[in-house]
Formats: sequence, C-alpha cells, structure tokens
Amino acid sequence: MPDTASAPSNRPPLPPEIARRRTFAIISHPDAGKTTLTEKFLLYGGAIQMAGQVRAKGEARRTRSDFMQMEKERGISVSASAMSFDYDGHRFNLVDTPGHSDFSEDTYRTLTAVDAAVMVIDGAKGVESQTRKLFEVCRLRDLPILTFCNKMDREARDTFEIIDEIQESLAIDVTPASWPIGMGGDFLGCYDLLHDRLELMDRADRNKVAQSIRLDGLDDPRMAEHVPPSLLSQLREEVQMARELLPGFDRQSFLEGHLTPIWFGSAINSFGVRELMEGIAQHGPPPQPQRANREVAPEETPVTGFVFKVQANMDPKHRDRVAFVRLASGHFQRGMKMLHVRSGKQMTVAAPVLFLAADREVTEEAWAGDILGIPNHGQLRIGDALTEGEALRFTGIPSFAPELLRAARAGDPMKAKHLDKALMQFAEEGAARVFKPMVGSGFVVGVVGALQFDVLASRIELEYGLPVRFEASQFTSARWVSGEKPAVEKFVEANKGHIATDHDGDLVYLTRLQWDIDRVARDHPGVRLTATKEMHA
Repeated sequence: MPDTASAPSNRPPLPPEIARRRTFAIISHPDAGKTTLTEKFLLYGGAIQMAGQVRAKGEARRTRSDFMQMEKERGISVSASAMSFDYDGHRFNLVDTPGHSDFSEDTYRTLTAVDAAVMVIDGAKGVESQTRKLFEVCRLRDLPILTFCNKMDREARDTFEIIDEIQESLAIDVTPASWPIGMGGDFLGCYDLLHDRLELMDRADRNKVAQSIRLDGLDDPRMAEHVPPSLLSQLREEVQMARELLPGFDRQSFLEGHLTPIWFGSAINSFGVRELMEGIAQHGPPPQPQRANREVAPEETPVTGFVFKVQANMDPKHRDRVAFVRLASGHFQRGMKMLHVRSGKQMTVAAPVLFLAADREVTEEAWAGDILGIPNHGQLRIGDALTEGEALRFTGIPSFAPELLRAARAGDPMKAKHLDKALMQFAEEGAARVFKPMVGSGFVVGVVGALQFDVLASRIELEYGLPVRFEASQFTSARWVSGEKPAVEKFVEANKGHIATDHDGDLVYLTRLQWDIDRVARDHPGVRLTATKEMHA
C-alpha cells in the first residue's frame, strides 16, 4: 500500500524507514478503557499472544503496559511506558500515558515526544475532565487527534449527542469514520464510512478480529442478511443525517489539529480497534520536525534526540535507570558516540533498547520517530539533548510547580542518608519535586496529586527497603526564582527560611500563602517567581 503520509510538499520526502513510523500517545480519563485498547493494539501488532485484562487474576494475565507493582494492584497506569511493534507495513511507537490526574505532569511531558494522539472516551460518559485537560495540551502542540469512542457494547449515549459534546466542549470538528449499529445489548458492530464495509462484532470471542463484509454502500441488499430491519433503517437514516450535518474527512484539516475522525467500538471485545489502527497507519502523520533552538527535521542525517522521561528501577533486580529518548532525526546505530549537550561530554550508547511494555530488547538501530531506551546511572535527565556534535537545546518540555508539599522523614533515622539518595533519584526521574531547604535538615517533597505520595512511599519501600513517612509541611507551594544576580542575592538573604534548591541546584521559593508571593512582587521587583520551569540541557 503506498504511504499516503509523506512529508509536506515544502520538505524533501522522508527516507522510507522514517516515513513508515507512527509515534503517538493514548490519552483519556481514568477508566475509559485506555489500557485495554493498548493491549489490543499489541495483540493486533503480534507483540503479545493473549490480552490480559487489567484486573484479571494470575500473573500471566496482568496488563503488559502496567509494570509497576502499584499499577498492578490498583489497576491504573501511573507511569508512561513506550511500546514498539509493526502493523500493516508501519512501525507503531505507542506511548502509553497515565490517565489519573495525579500523574498528569508525566503525560504533559510525554506529549512533547509524539506526533499524534488517540483520545479514548467512554460511550456513556462522553468527554470527562481529565480528557479535557489533556486535549488542551495536545492543542498547544497542534497535535492531530484520532478519537475512539469505547464501551459501545454497554448502554451508551446517542451517537449525535456524543459527537456534539466533543465539538462543543473541545472546539474541534468531528467526522465519523464509522457509525455504530445499535448499542448496549443490541450493539452489532459498525458501518465503516471510510471504506463502505460492514464490521460485525463477535461477542463469543473477545480476542477475535471482527468479521468484515465489503458492500456496495448502505443500500446493498446484502445488508439485510446481517442487520435486523429496525436497526438497518435507523442506521441508514442516521448515516444520511451525519453525511449532511458533519464534515467529511479532510486529511489536511486533521493534520493541523482542527478535525478529529471518530471510530466507535468496544476495546474489550477487540471491536473497532483494527479500523482505528488502519486509520493511524493510513492518515496519521509520519515523524514531524521537533522544536529546539532551531527546527530539527527528521530527514536530517545527523542523529539527534531528547530525553522526555526517566524511569528508575524498571528492573528491581538491577538498580537501573532508563532514559526514554525521542529520536528527532537521523539513523541511529548501536555503539554510536553521542554528545550529551548539558555536560559537554561524549557518551557511547552501547546497549540501547526498544520497549515492549516491561520487556525490552537491545536494538542494533533506530530511526527518527522511534522511542529509544538508554540505560544509564543518572547522567541523563529529562530535557537533555543527545546529538552528533551540535549544541542543540530542545524546548517545550515543562516542569510544573507542585501543588502539594510534605516533609519526608525516614522511618529509621539511621537510614536518612539512603532516603536522601532515593528522593534525588525520583526527582531526576520527574516522579516528584525534591527541595533542600537552606535552613534545617531533611527534604521537602512536592507533587501534583496526593496519590503520588502513596506511589512514592510504596516504591521507596519496595525498591530501596526504606520505610518513609510524608508529614505535613508549613509550605503549600513552590516557585522557581530568577532575575539579575544582585537582586536574587538580596532576596535570598532576606528570605532564608523560605529558600530551597531543587535537584538541579536551581533556587526555589517555598510559600505558605498567596500573600508571600504578592509580598515578593512588592518588595523585590527585580525577582521573578515562576510556576513552571523548562527542562532542557
């Protein structure tokens, strides 16, 4: 099949290996079925033999993309993991993201590393709060979005109502790629509007691919052999209305982020997933230029990439840390020497890995668009650039001020030093902000959502054997400090009790009330306090 997703006309054609790559994230509100959809993608891509439900019993059926102990227990994804597999002549690089709002910062950073997003919504609940937040981040980056309306085999809302809600609450045009036939107990399948074919769901076998019947339009007499008369007349009427009222699929509008195609299905029944994957393959963008102090095009020969995530202790048996690197350009080969721009040092990438959820394989090569794992001992941090010599700085990878602050105390005072080390590792991973106050001992730990404290305590105990308590802190928020050196020094001298440094050594002002922030603006006009910090080399 010819690749319809070539580079725009003003850019040279992409090398075939790069053009066939599709790097995307899945975003959704918790419980919309994102993890199940990820499973089915892996199943269709031949990457796994059997899909395991999130809460299924037995280790063999644990969800493959959720590898951390706590994710397994709670049935939620709390860290973004990457998976690569082939489908229909394309290489899919799927980046799974946490749906839980307490982990949204990880998701924001992940969205800097992808070229498109699949938005999963629940057919009964429609667009929920977390989906709306994540959608806004996609919009900031003009990411093309494909929508999957899940759980149509349960009682769902009216199809037009779902589409209206997406259009109104997200201010994006919606074009139906498929149309559901019935819902809940009567849900038979969908009519594929892009290819004029009937897709029928098999309720008996959840892992079976839907039966696909090519037809000559909706008036084909063979439709009546598969769809009961009442549902058939409803389908014809609704599709005619949809074609009159809703825009047709326009690839340019989709690539610019103004239009989203929507597929309907049931991930748990493997239904609608293949059509969605075909949509990603046929219409999704190939690797796009990345933003740095100049635009980095994927077809450039020199290899470049940036770290968007660090995961410590993916394998608890080895104290390893893997940096997830989005390759921005070039053809990477194992053993290459890369410049680590922040430190100015060369590093040989001897054991680069590609991911299949918790499994990973050492790879000999990778191309622009791929997500490469580089095991390291703490040299690589979020935002770092790797190049073949150019001092690039990739931009737009955010770090947010935490909304909850607590003091960290080791359960065993003799192990306080070990706790310091563990906390610094989690800070470098981006799992929490860790601040060292100028006055007093210990650390103040900041997170975006309360559930992160549970995850941290659980991981510190599991991975380091250290019981830890998070206690109330007098501080409620943190702001990064910048400005001319004399003004900053005067400010620090006057506010020692509020000053700390983060794990990069940058100055932070710890606040108790909004009044503290207002006072700084009044008394120290030469000092800037910011709630975000760009993470780059």
